[in-house]
Amino acid sequence: MLYSRIVDTYAKIEATTKRLEITRLLVKLIDDTPQPIIDKVVYLTQGRLYPDFLGIELGVAEKLLFRALATVTGQTEVKVTILYKKLGDLGTVAEQLLKEKTEVSFEREALSVEQVYNAFDTIAHEAGQGSINSKLRHLTNLLGKASPTEAKYITRMALGRLRLGVADMTILDALAISLGGGKESRPSLERAYNRSSDLGYVAKTLATRGMKAIESLKVTIGKPIRPMLAERLSDAKAILAKMNGECAAEYKYDGLRIQAHVSPKGTTLFSRRLENITGQFPDVQQLLKNNLAATELTLEGEPVPVASATGELLPFQLISQRRGRKYDLEKTIQYIPVAFFPFDLLYADTIDFTDRPYLERRERLRKLIPKSERLDLSQQKICNDPVQLDEFMQEAVANGCEGLMIKSIGPDSTYKAGARGWTWIKYKRDYRSEMQDSVDLAVVGAFAGRGRRGGTYGALLLAAYDKRNDVFRTACKCGSGFTDEDLDKLPKVLEKYRVDHRHSRVDSKIEADVWFVPGLVLEIVGAEITLSPIHTCGMNSIRPGAGLAVRFPRFTGKYRQDKSAEDSTTTDEIVEMYRAQLKKVTENTTVEAA
Repeated sequence: MLYSRIVDTYAKIEATTKRLEITRLLVKLIDDTPQPIIDKVVYLTQGRLYPDFLGIELGVAEKLLFRALATVTGQTEVKVTILYKKLGDLGTVAEQLLKEKTEVSFEREALSVEQVYNAFDTIAHEAGQGSINSKLRHLTNLLGKASPTEAKYITRMALGRLRLGVADMTILDALAISLGGGKESRPSLERAYNRSSDLGYVAKTLATRGMKAIESLKVTIGKPIRPMLAERLSDAKAILAKMNGECAAEYKYDGLRIQAHVSPKGTTLFSRRLENITGQFPDVQQLLKNNLAATELTLEGEPVPVASATGELLPFQLISQRRGRKYDLEKTIQYIPVAFFPFDLLYADTIDFTDRPYLERRERLRKLIPKSERLDLSQQKICNDPVQLDEFMQEAVANGCEGLMIKSIGPDSTYKAGARGWTWIKYKRDYRSEMQDSVDLAVVGAFAGRGRRGGTYGALLLAAYDKRNDVFRTACKCGSGFTDEDLDKLPKVLEKYRVDHRHSRVDSKIEADVWFVPGLVLEIVGAEITLSPIHTCGMNSIRPGAGLAVRFPRFTGKYRQDKSAEDSTTTDEIVEMYRAQLKKVTENTTVEAA
C-alpha cells in the first residue's frame, strides 16, 4: 500500500471540522487497506507505532530533524531553524522546503506504508553508540524519497506531533462500518478495545478473524485494561438513591491509581493512563511478589506514602515524581516508603473477573491478599443510611484520605472497563459547599498575552468532556494561578497539540487565538458553577440557550499528566455539581427565611 494513500486521508482530515466526514474518510481508508497491515495503518493514524502501554517512542529530537531536512534539501540548518520559528510547525517547514527544492538528492521512488513504518520502527529501537547517526540516516532516506506532503507527515510523526487528533472512538466507528458489518458491531469492538487497550490489535483481529474473534477476546496478562471511571455526587442521600439504598463505601486514598499485572515472569505496573511505570515502584513490585499466592492476576490499587515511624498516611505529592536516577529513587524509598491498597480484582488464574459482580471480586481479592504492615485491601464499609455514609466519610478524611469511592453491590456491578457510570461514584469532602472542589479540564485553545504576558499565552480556553457525544465543550477561560514558570513553559508543552483551526471534537462559541487538539489536562478551582450564554458545557441542560461555566477559575498548579483528555471532568459531572450547588443555596435561603 502506498504511503501517499494514507497521507491523502490525513490531509483531508486536517481540512475538515466535521466528525461524520472524518469517519467517512477513515472508513474509505480502512476499505483500501490490505489485511496484513491494517494494524500498522491504525497505529500510524494514531500517531504511534505500538500501543502506548509498551512505552516505545521514536525519540527524535528537533535538532536531528533540522539536520535531516538540511541534508535532503541542500539548505543550511540555520535556514531550517529560521523558517521553523516563522511557521511554528516543522512538518510545514519540510513541506515548503521540498516544494522549493529543484534538485533531488536521492532517487525518488514511491514510498509504501511498510517502508515508512519499518523505518520508524528501526529508529525507535536504535540505542547506544552510533544510534544518532543511524537515526539520521533513516530519516534522510525517508525524506529524500518523500513528496512534500509525505514529508510533512513523516516529520510530524517523527516528532510525535501528528496533530490529526482522531479519537480512538472515531476509529472504532470506522472499523465497525468497514469491517464489522455496521454500527451495531461498535459495542463489541469497544469492549474488545477496553479489554486490550490496543486499537491496532483489535483492527487486525477483526480484519483477519472476524467478529466472532472480537466477541470472544479475553483479558490478557500484560495488556492493561482501560480503567472503569466514576461519576460524582455531593449528597449522601442522592448517592444512596442511585445505589438503590445500599452500597459499598471505600476509602479514596490520596494516591496514584495503579493496575498491576502479576505473573511468574514478574510484575508490570500501569498508570491510570496505561503507561508502564514499573520502574518507578520497585517497592510495590516487591510487596506483591512477597505476598501474592496466585500465579497470574490483574488487580487495581493505590500506593500511598506513609510515615516510617508511625505508619500515618502522607500526601501523595511526596512520591508523585518517582522519575529520578536510581540512587534518588532508592533514597526516596528508604525515607518515604509506600503502603499499597488493592481495591479491585480484574483477572486471576485464567478467570476473567470483570464480568463478576463487585462483591464477588472483593471476596476473591480478600482471599488473595494477606494483610500485612504495608499491604492491605482498601478500607470498606457496607452502608444503607446517609448518616452512616457521612460518618464513614469523616473517618476517611480524618485518616488522611480524599473522601470515599461509592460502589454498587447490585447485580449490575460488573467492572465496566473504559466506561463511566453510576455504579461507581466519587464522594469527596470538598463537594460539600459551592465549588470548593477542583475540576480537571482539557486545554483546547489559548489567547495571546498582553503587557507582562506578551509573547506567551495570557489565558487558556478549557473544556469538559461530553462522553455521550465524544466532544469537548468549553467551561471557562482561565488566566489566573499561573506562575512565571508556567507561562514560560506552556507554549512549549502545548506545541505538540497545536492545530491551525478549531478541532473537530471541540464545541466552542468562543474564537481562540490558538487551537489545540485536546490533550493536556489541568486542575482548576473556582468560586462556583454559573449559567453562561457563551460556554457550551451542559448547554440547554439547565436552561434553554445557556451552558455552564466555572466562575473566577484559577489554575491550582497541578498538571494532570496521569489523565488523558477523555478522563477530564465530564459535562454531566459539572451539571450535577451545579444542581447540588443550587440545592444548597435553596436550603440555606429557606433556613434563613425561617
